[in-house]
Order: sequence, then C-alpha cells, then structure tokens
Amino acid sequence: MGQRKRYLFVCVNRRPPGTPKGSCATRGAEALHAALKAEVAARGLAKTEVRACTSSCLDVCWAGPVVHVSPDGTFYGRVQLADVPEICDALQKGTEVERLKLGPGEFDAETAGPQLPELPPEG
Repeated sequence: MGQRKRYLFVCVNRRPPGTPKGSCATRGAEALHAALKAEVAARGLAKTEVRACTSSCLDVCWAGPVVHVSPDGTFYGRVQLADVPEICDALQKGTEVERLKLGPGEFDAETAGPQLPELPPEG
C-alpha cells in the first residue's frame, strides 16, 4: 500500500477525568477515530487518499477532541461523531470544514473557546 495523500491524526491522549485542561480521550476521541477510519474505508479512500491514525497529545487539549490533517496543517477542534461525514466530504472535495478549524487564538488555553464536556466513563 502506497503513501496516502492525507493523514488524519486523531489525538486519543487520556488524562484522569476532571483534569483542568481535559483530554481528547475523555471527550470521545477513541470512538471518533474508529468512526473516521470506518467512514474513510466505506468511501473507498483508505487505500490511496486518507489514513486515520491515532496520535498522542497535540497540545490543544482544551479544544479536544482534536484532529490534525497532514500535510495540510489543518487542526479541527471539538470534533464530534456527527462531524465525521462532513470531514470526509471535505476530504473528497479537497476543501476544509471551516466551522471546525482551530484559529490562532485556539492554540492558547487563555484565549480558546469553551471546552466540550467530558463523557461519562464507560462501564
């Protein structure tokens, strides 16, 4: 299998629940990665176009779950399962999902927008 055109790095870093800056995993990043991987495969993009990978911390924990699109350099923040089809549509069209893109102020916890709530623990 050759190199794909884009790689989606989904932060799945986990910190204990209630950690002030939060973590992507406690906000559903593991399920998000699985959904992105499945949708990319279902659309026939997995072999040549897009690979959904897990990542450790991408340093914007407060905006999690975070997805970094490489080599585009785009960071999507506060990504939820309902956003997966729109992200895949954009990948197919060669566009971006503007409403999910993190702007310059989002890379600093002091100027970032609100955090998504943590999900209840499974079990």
